[in-house]
Amino acid sequence: MARLLMFLCAASGLLLVAVAAIPPPEEAARMARYVLHSCDWGALATLSTQEGLRGRPFANIFSLSDGPPGPCGGSGVPYLYLTDMEISVQDLEVDSNASLTVSLAQTPYCRKHRYDPQNPLCAHIIFVGSIVKVNDSEADLAKKALFSRHPEMESWPKDHNWFFAKFNITNIWVLDYFGGLKIVTPEEYYSVKP
Repeated sequence: MARLLMFLCAASGLLLVAVAAIPPPEEAARMARYVLHSCDWGALATLSTQEGLRGRPFANIFSLSDGPPGPCGGSGVPYLYLTDMEISVQDLEVDSNASLTVSLAQTPYCRKHRYDPQNPLCAHIIFVGSIVKVNDSEADLAKKALFSRHPEMESWPKDHNWFFAKFNITNIWVLDYFGGLKIVTPEEYYSVKP
């Protein structure tokens, strides 16, 4: 029954995405939630610890999820599936501070409207905060969020010691219209639905 409910939520979510409009520019917090929930990956920037790059910004692509696709699952928390073998994760072990950028450019929305990824109407969100391992009580939620969108993850090599983590958001910038960035507080962000 739980699988059926999850399937129905995902199916209704795909239908909703097909017909729903994005939030209006005056609803920046809702736009931030919408963009994150619509995205399957983001660019995570860390301060490099690698020889020759030490202390310099280093961006890398990571799969993410805030919950199963559709209107039934978005928590607003960006979850990631990480291994210490990955170079950006090695950076995070020294300094857990990072920024995460997600963009509607990865969805059909911007292509349909012929928006260049740099066009403000092709909304993107910049989160600043830190990466933290999830505790045992949150691991099931993170697993459900990630594996529902990225089923391949379940078969990744066990000897890589994968773990669930989340992006602990402290600052949010929204660029979804002309006139510059909008600042959204985490409290505003978590109080709305996408």
